[in-house]
Amino acid sequence: MTGKDVPQLEEARHLIPPGTRINVTFLGNEDLDTRLAAARAVKRLGFLPVPHLAARRIGSQAELEEFLAGLRADGTGERMFVVGGDPARPHGPYEDALAVIRTGLLERHGVRHVGISGYPEGHPAITDRVLWAALADKSEALAGKGLGGQVVTQFGFDVDPVLAWVAETRERGIDLPIRIGVPGPAGVRRLVSYATRFGVGTSASIARKYGFSLTNLMGTAGPDRFLRALAEGYDPDVHGEVKVHFYTFGGLRATAEWAARFRAESTAGA
Repeated sequence: MTGKDVPQLEEARHLIPPGTRINVTFLGNEDLDTRLAAARAVKRLGFLPVPHLAARRIGSQAELEEFLAGLRADGTGERMFVVGGDPARPHGPYEDALAVIRTGLLERHGVRHVGISGYPEGHPAITDRVLWAALADKSEALAGKGLGGQVVTQFGFDVDPVLAWVAETRERGIDLPIRIGVPGPAGVRRLVSYATRFGVGTSASIARKYGFSLTNLMGTAGPDRFLRALAEGYDPDVHGEVKVHFYTFGGLRATAEWAARFRAESTAGA
């Protein structure tokens, strides 16, 4: 959710299981008060806030400490997701998530668990070699500081590269829990727009496999097929601990309604 999504969260609260982790984004057009208020709302409504921290958007150490101190004072900063962020050039001293983790400021301000990013289909601006090195370095840095961690992946529409990437992650000795990014139900046009922005594959064959048509951009699509294929291909001996993370492109309520329905149907068919 973003800072402005608090009313949506309040509307959808009865559909979301208590204790669900809800991420709060770190957008460039939102200020400190908005971010802190959103994290407080998540906690107030009975969920676990996971505030984001975009390293390259932080202008100074003082700005970073102000954010962390605010979260700690509110009791909303035990879990965080730390990412490099969109700006091509850092606004301050932190060029990437690893630079923030290495400061020691996270644990000093009560952070105990840190999420880091993973890219099963690569990144449009970063080579695979750099991505793998960064993932290994961040995993090692978290362990060295006694911080728990998990990897949250970019969303995708094709299960095959996701499972292959998870398997390779384990082969490389990275054993952090992994949450697979899954797009919540949304209009096809919106899904394609986000996919284009983040370099996610959307060929016609992948679209058909996922359950939407690139020739019918007015339709909607949910991740039903993707999740069932993920469950079928998942091998705990190969892939380790794997969960999912929903990107609510179609809105909090639509995603929560879909998840409740999918859960009920899966239970009934078990």
